[in-house]
Amino acid sequence: MKKALITGITGQDGSYLAELLLNKGYEVHGLVRRASTFNTERIDHLYTDPHDPESKIFLHFGDLSDSGQLANLIYNIQPEEIYHLGAQSHVRVSFDMPEYTGDITGIGTTRMLEAIRRSRIKTKFYQASSSEMFGDSPPPQNEHTPFRPRSPYAAAKVYAFWTVVNYREAYKIFACNGMLFNHESPRRGETFVTRKITRALARIKLGLEKELYLGNLDAKRDWGYAGDYVEAMWLMLQQDEADDFVIATGQSRSVREFLEEAFSYQGLDWKDHVKIDPRYFRPTEVGELQGDASKARKKLGWEPKVAFKDLVRLMVDADLQAVINGQDRREMMKNALGKVKD
Repeated sequence: MKKALITGITGQDGSYLAELLLNKGYEVHGLVRRASTFNTERIDHLYTDPHDPESKIFLHFGDLSDSGQLANLIYNIQPEEIYHLGAQSHVRVSFDMPEYTGDITGIGTTRMLEAIRRSRIKTKFYQASSSEMFGDSPPPQNEHTPFRPRSPYAAAKVYAFWTVVNYREAYKIFACNGMLFNHESPRRGETFVTRKITRALARIKLGLEKELYLGNLDAKRDWGYAGDYVEAMWLMLQQDEADDFVIATGQSRSVREFLEEAFSYQGLDWKDHVKIDPRYFRPTEVGELQGDASKARKKLGWEPKVAFKDLVRLMVDADLQAVINGQDRREMMKNALGKVKD
């Protein structure tokens, strides 16, 4: 039974990747930050009591700022594969917290690689790189496109990318970068624009809200399905030699197009509900990202399966069902209490 360690296991990608690996018979270990409340909602359906002899998923407290704990964890688990997904991953927030973003998203990768080097374990390492690294380099972007980061988050990811390349060449560690373009799902964080749209749409459709505030509607992104993209991560670590790959659908859509697809699916006109708030604009914007995944198609045999329209509808349906099922009760109660106070 192979062992895998996933940092960021409680995030969108971590949860889909954990599902994939468990289905393939892996023993899965996940790094979880200590908090006063549980933040494991995305993997609750996977988790079993660690005392159960049949259990194949184990969670460990740790932090990407703690090199000693990371080294101990890697040495004790001895994983054959490490998927480093953990990061401060919100681009807009990185402008407000640039130092923290650099430490966790950038230096955190160095801590992981140093732990591998010092422990001398034989493992394969996947680094979650980002399409944001390409910044304002003209599309389509591929493995040869120059990096021109336009945010502290993107700059930290560029640092991490070249650190992976350096450790691969200097210490012969099997380490690769997956330059994943935007990938979404019903498990996407609620502050990311796609999920912000589908959550607000669900409440608007059901009469709980009337307006949605957004920033730049002209930004264009290459949106795919997270469930498809974690398969590409796994495929990268099954190769004989480590390499770096762009993972994308090859199609670019604007935020405005996402709005149109989502609202029209529910028979609504987004223009009646969407307002622009300047606070959601980034100090430096990335105009268009469109990936060329030809190399991944050829070498990994990877292809995206979920089309843009199907992805949008999948997310809308999930958020509508969440509201109907009462999973959004906190927002509904706040709305009701507000009316009472008025």
